Amino acid sequence: MLHPSYSDLMKVVNSEVEQGEAPIVNSRYSIVMATSRRARQLIGGDNSMVPGKDKKPLSVAVEELNQGKIKILSSE
Repeated sequence: MLHPSYSDLMKVVNSEVEQGEAPIVNSRYSIVMATSRRARQLIGGDNSMVPGKDKKPLSVAVEELNQGKIKILSSE
């Protein structure tokens, strides 16, 4: 099971959206795509923005997203 949950991650990503605006993320798919893209960047040599030397790239990517270290850009 993913911790934090998809719904928690969606809340974090959409936290900067002002009331009345469309959310940046409205599906689990967007979360999965963003974290997998970041995990590939980490595998490719990018530096992690959170502590945790022995964590897997996907776990690091989820933690970075949850802490607001990385942002998902809207496609509009």
